[in-house]
This record gives sequence, structure tokens and C-alpha cells, in this order.
Amino acid sequence: MSVLEDSILKDGPLRGGARDDGGRERPDGTVWFRTVKRCAAPRVRLLCFPHAGGAASFFRDWAGRVPDDVEVLAVRYPGREDRLFDELPSSLEEMGGLVADACGPFLDAPLALFGHSMGASVAYETALRLRRAGAPAPTALFVSARTAPGQEFPRPFTYNEVSELLEHVESLGGTGRDALRDPDVLDLVLPSLRGDYHLVGRYRGAVEKGALSLPVVAYFGTGDPHAGREVVAHWASVTSGGFSLRAFDGDHFYLREHRDALLTDLFGRLEQVGRGGPGTAV
Repeated sequence: MSVLEDSILKDGPLRGGARDDGGRERPDGTVWFRTVKRCAAPRVRLLCFPHAGGAASFFRDWAGRVPDDVEVLAVRYPGREDRLFDELPSSLEEMGGLVADACGPFLDAPLALFGHSMGASVAYETALRLRRAGAPAPTALFVSARTAPGQEFPRPFTYNEVSELLEHVESLGGTGRDALRDPDVLDLVLPSLRGDYHLVGRYRGAVEKGALSLPVVAYFGTGDPHAGREVVAHWASVTSGGFSLRAFDGDHFYLREHRDALLTDLFGRLEQVGRGGPGTAV
């Protein structure tokens, strides 16, 4: 997918273990997060979850478009970048639990979650597990280009040939197909890409009645063949805290072309968080 160029081709596999972008040691457990944009005393933190085959670096060009009082972190999935040799969890549910556990040091400010494609499901599972643990609930859940929990259908991993998998990647609007013809690049990214697709194919997210009471905002591309309006609108069922739907022209990766408009909308919805306002995102 388009993030493959970001995570491997431009930077190469990142190094630094549990250090943030400034080189300072991070709190225990935060090998899961990369700092996209730092803030000493954030009004709100936004935690971003990449898509299948994606990596934390997908969000790096958001840094210059973030309000001064907002901090942005991105989730470091195992099997890529600086976690190249870490094994994937066995399910998206487990992934969400591990991310929720790592959130502890970052709950001193309101936390909002944004997930694109597979990342939307992981963000949802993270929100569920924060609630079960009695942690402060996220102030909002932003989901993008993803089928809602309870609406998935069985999708066994059927891309037995690498060419079939790459054709599917290209169909989503990614830009990394030519780069993936490089055998060295393909060797680096193929294990995590296959692993993510297996996790997505097995995922059967459930809507737990009353589990979430936070605002949910769903974004989608009008030309997305896999996650159009009808599919994405079902996210309304996961919360009693309010729901909003926003469309952008484009395909599964509409957020590349419409990055600025997306971020204007997202941060506009978070404007009242921490300012004594209602704290809603819709």
C-alpha cells in the first residue's frame, strides 16, 4: 500500500527501540508508540493507528499541521520499521489489548483515537479494553475507510500468489506497486503485509451494547470499493455517545489527497476538549 514507500523506501527500517523521535528515553511499555508531534503539556493527545501493511511513519507528514497544544502519537505495529523482528499478535483483539496496556503513561491528558482501515478496528478494540480496565475513556474515536464491527464477513486469506496480493494492494489506491518489484523491498514488507491480511481476515469484531459512550466520527472515500457510505455508516452502532459521518472524494487512501481537509475537520471536532467545553467530537 502507499505507506510501504514511507516506511521502507524513504527511511529504511527505523532504529531506536523505545526512544522517541527526539532520542529521549520513553516510559516503560511505549515501544508501541512513535511521537509524530510533541507537546510539553498537551490539551489532548491523538493516537493514530495505521492500516494493514502500514507503519507509524504513515502519519509523519501530519506533524506540521497539528495545533500547538495537541500531541500526536502513532502506533508501531510489530514486524516493520524499528520492530521489524517482533512477532505480530495472534488477533486484532490482542493487538488492541497490548496497545491499551501501553497507553497508561499517556492518560494524563484526554486521549483521542484515529484509525485508518485495519487501524480503525485496532483503535476500536483499544477503546473497548481501556473501558474494561477502568481507564479514562478516549474523548473520541475517529475511524476511516473500514467496515464496522459486527459487519465483517469471512474473508480467508486467499492471496496464495504474491502477484494476487500486490494486485489487491494496487486496487486500494496504493502507490507502492513499482517499488515492490524490488526483491529486497518485497522481502522486507511481505511478511508484515501477509500477517496483517491474515489478522483482518480472521477478525470478527463484536458490538458490545453500552460498551462505548464516546463520540465516533467515521470518514470514507466516495470511490472506495470496499468501504463506502453504507458500510462505514454502521459504526453508529458501536456507541451511545453520538455519531457523525464525513465523505471525501477519492478511494481507500482518500486521506493522502485530502490530508489538510481531514485534519482541519478532525482537529476542529477536538477543539473543545480540555478547554472546559462539552468535550464532544461531533
